[in-house]
Amino acid sequence: MADQPAPRQLNVELPNDLTATYANFAIISHSPHELVIDFAQMLPGMPKAKVQARVLLTPANAKMLLQALGQNIAKYERRFGKIGAQQGSGFDPKSGILGGMQWTVGGDESGDETEPDATAPDKETS
Repeated sequence: MADQPAPRQLNVELPNDLTATYANFAIISHSPHELVIDFAQMLPGMPKAKVQARVLLTPANAKMLLQALGQNIAKYERRFGKIGAQQGSGFDPKSGILGGMQWTVGGDESGDETEPDATAPDKETS
């Protein structure tokens, strides 16, 4: 039997001053070289979702994250039961409707929306 290499141990530092952020909405965009996930908060009665954090990943790291999320959700569901999908919460990219509300990405603080940039990366919402 061939010797298997010992598993590597990675020490991860969690700074004391790191602020935890709640997000219940994500906007995902990509280019040929990176994926961008904007984590946002949608609050009841508020017409805007405010982005709280932006994470950039290589496509390979994004795929590893997808696999890790799938494994952790499977473990969660084995322990706590199936996660139910919220009724009517699917995003319709043609109309911009999510959860019964019209959503737009971009614009300025005055509420005037900018024209879509033809060179901008593709965007998806989840």
